[in-house]
Amino acid sequence: MSKTENKMGVLPIKQLIISMSLPMMASMLVQALYNVVDSIFVAQIDEAALTAVTLAFPLQNFMIALGSGTGVGMNALLSRSLGEKNFDRANQAANTTLLLTFINYIVFFLIGIFGVEPFIRTQTSDPQIIAYAVTYLRIICLVSIGIFSQMTYERMLQSTGRTIFSMVSQMTGAVINIIMDPILIFGLLGFPKMGVAGAALATVFGQVIASIVGLICNLKKNIDIKLSIPMILKPKADVIKEIYFVGVPSILMMSIGSIMTYAMNLILITFSTTATAVFGVYFKLQSFFFMPVFGLNNGLIPVLAYNFGARRKDRIEEALKFALTLAVSIMVVGAITFLTIPGILLKLFNASDDMMTIGIPALRIICLSFPVAGICIALGSVFQAFSESIYSLVVSVGRQLVVLIPVAWLLAKTGNVNAVWWAFPIAEIASFMLSIYFFRHVHKKKVAPLELVNEE
Repeated sequence: MSKTENKMGVLPIKQLIISMSLPMMASMLVQALYNVVDSIFVAQIDEAALTAVTLAFPLQNFMIALGSGTGVGMNALLSRSLGEKNFDRANQAANTTLLLTFINYIVFFLIGIFGVEPFIRTQTSDPQIIAYAVTYLRIICLVSIGIFSQMTYERMLQSTGRTIFSMVSQMTGAVINIIMDPILIFGLLGFPKMGVAGAALATVFGQVIASIVGLICNLKKNIDIKLSIPMILKPKADVIKEIYFVGVPSILMMSIGSIMTYAMNLILITFSTTATAVFGVYFKLQSFFFMPVFGLNNGLIPVLAYNFGARRKDRIEEALKFALTLAVSIMVVGAITFLTIPGILLKLFNASDDMMTIGIPALRIICLSFPVAGICIALGSVFQAFSESIYSLVVSVGRQLVVLIPVAWLLAKTGNVNAVWWAFPIAEIASFMLSIYFFRHVHKKKVAPLELVNEE
C-alpha cells in the first residue's frame, strides 16, 4: 500500500474500525488478564501485599498517564499529518516523541530514588504494607524505560494503521509478565522466592521486551515514518508544542485518575485495609471491560483524525456510530458479569470473609455505571482526534474530582462502606451530561462544516 492510499481513507468504515481496533482490543484484553493474574499471585502472599499494590497504583497510573498522554499527542499529529500528506511533519512527530519518552523516564527514575517511600507513607502507617509497597513501586519506577518506550512505539504503529504489530508488542510483554510472575514471586524453576519484588521485576521485564519488539516492528514494518537519531536529537519547538497541545489535557485527564484513586484509598482505609484491597481488586477486574473499550478508542482516534484531515464527514459520522454501539455492548456485558458472579470474581483473589462481605455489594453497585461509561469513552475519542482534548479534561475533572470524591467522602460519613460505592454511578451520570454537551459543540464546530466542502 503506497503512502497515497493509506487504508484509513479507503476501507469501508466498519471493516476499518474492526481491523484497527480488534488487535488493540485483543492486546488490551491480554493486558487486563496480566493485571488480574498479577494481583491474584500477589494476593496469595497475603492481604497486606494486595493492599500494598493498591496503594502503589496512583503513582504507577501517573507514570502511565505521562507516557500515554504524550503518545496521544503524537498520535493525533502523526495521523493528521498523514491524512494531509505531510510526511515530513509525521516524521518530526515520531522522532520528537522518542526524545520526550526518554525525558519522561528520567523523571520517574528520580521519583523511584527519592519519592516512593514518602508517597506510600501518606496513605498508611502499617510497616508491613509500607515495606511491600516501597519495594514494588521502586522497581517499577527505576526500570520505567520499558513502559515509556513500549507505549511510544505502540502509538506509532497505531497512528499509521498497523495495529496488528502494536498487538504483537503488547501481547508479548503481557504474556512474559504472566509467565514470569509465579516464577519470580514464588521462586520456581530454580529462581529465588522474591515475593512482591518478583511481581515488580516480572512487570518491568515484560515491558522492556515489549518495547524492543515495538521498536523492531517500527523499523521493519512501518513504512509511513522514518526513525532517525539526528532528528531525535534536533527536536522542533513547534512540534513539541503541538504534541502537548493535545497531550497535556490527556496527561492531566489520566492523572486525575491517580488523584481519584489516591483519595479513594484515603477514604476507604478509614474503614479498613480490606476495604482498600477491595477497591484495588475492583480496578483490576473492571479492566477486563474498560481496557477493550479503550482499545476501541485507540483504534477510533486515528480513523477520525485521518478522515478529518481528508475532510470526510460521512466516514467520521459512520465511524463514531459504529464505535458507540460496540462500546456500549462491551460495557453491558461487563455490568451483567459483575451483577451475577461477584463472589466468584472475588474468590480469585483469595478473598477473606470480610473481603467478600465488602466486595460483593461494591462490584454490584459500581457496575451500574458501566454502560454510560462506554458512551463517555467513545465520545472522548472525538475530542482527542479533533485536538479538543480540553473537553475530555473538563469531563474527567467533573466526574472524578468535582463529583466522585466529594460524594464518596460525604457517603463515608454515614459510617457504611457500602454507601461509598454509589459515588461511582452518580459521578458517571454527571460525566455523561458533560460529554453530550461538549460533543454537540465539537460536532457543530468541526464536523458539520465539512459537509459544505464535500458538496463542492
